[in-house]
Amino acid sequence: MGIRSVLSKPLAQFVVQRQQEWMHRPGETQQRWFRALLDGAQHTAFGRDHRFKDVRSYADFRQAVPIHDYEGLKPYIERIREGESDVLWKGKPVYFAKTSGTTSGTKYIPITKESIPNHINSARDALLNYIHETGKASFLDKKLIFLSGSPELVVKNGINVGRLSGISNHHVPAYLRTNQLPSYETNVIEDWETKLEKIIDETIAQPMSLISGIPPWVQMYFDRIQARTGKKIKDVFPDFSLFVYGGVNFEPYRAKLYESIGRKIDSIETYPASEGFIAFQDTQTEEGLLMMLNSGIFFEFIPAEDYFSSNPRRLTIDQVELGKNYAVVINNNAGLWGYSLGDTVKFVSNDPYRLLVTGRIKHFISAFGEHVIGEEVEKALQYAMEQHPETEVVEFTVAPMVSPAEGLPYHEWFIEFATPPNNPEAFACDIDQRLTKLNTYYDDLISGSILRPLKLTTLPRETFRNYMKAQGKLGGQNKVPRLANDRVIGEGLLQTMQTV
Repeated sequence: MGIRSVLSKPLAQFVVQRQQEWMHRPGETQQRWFRALLDGAQHTAFGRDHRFKDVRSYADFRQAVPIHDYEGLKPYIERIREGESDVLWKGKPVYFAKTSGTTSGTKYIPITKESIPNHINSARDALLNYIHETGKASFLDKKLIFLSGSPELVVKNGINVGRLSGISNHHVPAYLRTNQLPSYETNVIEDWETKLEKIIDETIAQPMSLISGIPPWVQMYFDRIQARTGKKIKDVFPDFSLFVYGGVNFEPYRAKLYESIGRKIDSIETYPASEGFIAFQDTQTEEGLLMMLNSGIFFEFIPAEDYFSSNPRRLTIDQVELGKNYAVVINNNAGLWGYSLGDTVKFVSNDPYRLLVTGRIKHFISAFGEHVIGEEVEKALQYAMEQHPETEVVEFTVAPMVSPAEGLPYHEWFIEFATPPNNPEAFACDIDQRLTKLNTYYDDLISGSILRPLKLTTLPRETFRNYMKAQGKLGGQNKVPRLANDRVIGEGLLQTMQTV
């Protein structure tokens, strides 16, 4: 064993022991952060505007601080971008994580010296928990690849601006830098396809042991390697033993990725966001991701059914219930207050608190009152794939057809298959029947002849890739929304299919 893997085991034991101290005291831990965050921001512009000095309880806080999306905090963020200090958090941020929003255009998310450990240590601890549980650490002695955005940063008014993945790249521990790939020169290439070819050039002859990235882009990496070599990934990278991913549900991609690899391997799921690292998979044997309750964030939760009401309920961690969908709201030491991430989660354990990411609060189909969410379509698709095991899915999205030329309205599923089902009609029927069991409103609309069963539209290979490329969102951390309440993406895919 190498020095990295040897030293990682006592470090993993130390980190997990420290973790035990807070993970079984969720309410106490969160209350401590609640007070620390208020004290830290009391003399900021936001703290003065919202009377932080008078906040004595969480009830006071709810009265003082409304729920915001990015637009709600944008006036404060613009003041920081212009060079003002002590606006949302004391001093100035060290970074702005630049990300694209669906409604806000480009977003600039502050990251402070106090919030950097949340992003960096959480990613580290995900690996250390795996090492502690499994005893497997030899992957640290080989090459590690992180498929991510460019690490290039620009400076404006003394603040570094770049993508979160690029910012994180600057904080990779020194002991891992010598076996990290790709090189900085390759990583800063903006064009994803050019960058991907360079990454393959640099990695194809290396002893790759860990690969990290969003599943569809990792799959593209695998596809290009197989096209070059004609080999399974296990034969190109015999040391490849751990896949780290986040951002999307792995299940729709699992079969295709394992087929490309040629065998099953261990995986770790993470839940990072530009606004904060929310959770990671701390065990290979239990469902769900451990929530980071001791990492600079005070969490609030809004029941999904309340989210769009004028006065939604706001709950703390010790008030949530298992099995219910909640929108995640964060308050953190980067100066995000009452900030709605837009994600929905469902808790599957409360000792410790572990969650599943179930979708986006604004990504749903409710053209007829059905309110179908991401978790439901992913489960329905997974069920159909289990019934048709020959099937491999590359990517998919769902949109409503409200006014068809003839017949009843329907949901249209746009699916790009690596291996299509032998019987597409039966496959579509299995999805539809499963969805009626998962969503009673959808079932009522189908049985009441308001909607007809879904329409399956099979897209040629590379359609999603070509569509994302046309949108300037190929590679990196970009993801295709699973659901939309309109047909913008669906029509874009159809147009892409026709023009290629």
